[in-house]
Amino acid sequence: MRLRTLAACVAIAGTVSGAAIAISDSMSKEPVPPELAQAGSWMPQGPEAPQNVDIPVTLPAAAWADDAPDLSPLPLLQAAFADRPVQAIEPPLSTWSRDIAPGETLDFLLSEAGLAAPDRAEVALALGAEYDLRRLRPGHSVTVASTMDGSPRTVSLAVEDGVRIEVVFGEQLSTQVVAPDPEIVTLAGEAVIDSSIFAALDEAGIPARFSVDLAQMLGGTVDFRREMAGGETLRLLWREARVGEDRIGQPELAFAALDIGGSLYEIVWPDDGSGQATIYVDGEVLRVFAQPVEGARLSSVFGRRTHPVFGNVRMHTGVDFAAARGTPVQATAPGRVNFIGWRGGYGRVVEILHGSDTMTRYAHLSAVPEDLAQGQRVAAGDVIGRVGATGTATGPNLHYEVLVDGRPTDPLSDDRLAEAAESDADDTAALSRLAEARALLNENLGSEIAKTTTERL
Repeated sequence: MRLRTLAACVAIAGTVSGAAIAISDSMSKEPVPPELAQAGSWMPQGPEAPQNVDIPVTLPAAAWADDAPDLSPLPLLQAAFADRPVQAIEPPLSTWSRDIAPGETLDFLLSEAGLAAPDRAEVALALGAEYDLRRLRPGHSVTVASTMDGSPRTVSLAVEDGVRIEVVFGEQLSTQVVAPDPEIVTLAGEAVIDSSIFAALDEAGIPARFSVDLAQMLGGTVDFRREMAGGETLRLLWREARVGEDRIGQPELAFAALDIGGSLYEIVWPDDGSGQATIYVDGEVLRVFAQPVEGARLSSVFGRRTHPVFGNVRMHTGVDFAAARGTPVQATAPGRVNFIGWRGGYGRVVEILHGSDTMTRYAHLSAVPEDLAQGQRVAAGDVIGRVGATGTATGPNLHYEVLVDGRPTDPLSDDRLAEAAESDADDTAALSRLAEARALLNENLGSEIAKTTTERL
């Protein structure tokens, strides 16, 4: 059918061409060349029908061999999948953070951050299980991370010493405490006393709070008002815990050397956490003394004063050390526990006998170690309680008394505790500690002076 159609088309084309030539010939004045006339009369011939021809096909013998390649369909390749879970895409979070201002509460800040009342209650319970919320103060900060729809994911409370308590919302509320791993650095400084130790330390860029430690240690040995004429040299060595450039906690004294009236007074504080310090005069052991509260501020001294609660003038039979609630309280000298319990305005009390006539009293305690028992022997520096505000107290502090034959004496001037501590002291070890402290002071003081000189240049 397709051959007939093709032939018809060719015939029509030839007819049209012939007609065109004929018209052109009739219009031309000159005769048509014979070759052109012959070309115009040409007609194509139809194709011949194909003949059935059997063409033998011979395949090589190898195609039928048993070892011919297998031409069966190839198996489908299987996709390989990694044997690991698909990571969930975390939704974007918004963060709100602010420091606690004076007069503000945790609930107020959480409300400002957008937490609903039930969530605020849960967060307060979770944080309170790890940290006493009554210790919150200005400078602590709260950070809340929430999803875009306002649902809380984490609440973080940053408190003192770089510690952070974090509450994580999930199927159940979970809490974790993150504490930094600080680096302990040793520093040294020198100050010249013209008016007071506090002013001299402050002017020299040394923590002025060290004046309290020095007054406590030397108050019963040196009369600072009468014996100091001005121009005395004070050299100190102390330790600080740091995270980067930030100081964590309070610095701790390691060694002090003070020239007064031709005598050299030196104090070595231990680094073993015992709190038991040794006082030397001109290189010889004078006495051993343990501070009841490490690094506390002496807030009230022995003698007559206006009572902070009742307002009348009465005798203050001890000294007070202001410190944070829960700060460890240490025995100041070796002895035996005589009493554990409550005594009216003193609140929770521990009393220790040192010999037959001397007793120390530690009052307003918030807690006492469970394993501390009446009749138990303790050493200087042993923890016998925690700072609190039990009894008649305006705030967390330790009321510390020394009684001789039942009569209160000034804890900063009585030598009986020193005698009790000296009986347990090893002079050879004490002199060795003094030599090490002197060498460390000179080494660090030299590097600090070199550093200061370089900065000035």
